[in-house]
Amino acid sequence: MPEFTNVTIVKEANIYFDGKVTSRSILFLDGSKKTLGIMLPGEYEFNTDQKEIIEIISGGLEVLLPGSEKWEGVEEGETFEVPAQSKFGLKVKRITDYCCSFMG
Repeated sequence: MPEFTNVTIVKEANIYFDGKVTSRSILFLDGSKKTLGIMLPGEYEFNTDQKEIIEIISGGLEVLLPGSEKWEGVEEGETFEVPAQSKFGLKVKRITDYCCSFMG
């Protein structure tokens, strides 16, 4: 879906890695949450509380998912899932626009 309607947007940005990864939180009427953000090229490691589904809107990266030893490429239009209570690695190859959906 190219746009969201009937949402609340949190003005304060989520800023990570000295500003190389940023996002804004979007809250939906049903209580669900997503973030929309930008990642600059670099290598990052994130921890998750909830299951996350990350959609790459533009750009590209490699992800190292929990329990895997193989980096997987993810390009524009593709998604990947990260289990709750885990950590994952990213190698961002070029400026990447993303949407992260938090699952329950």
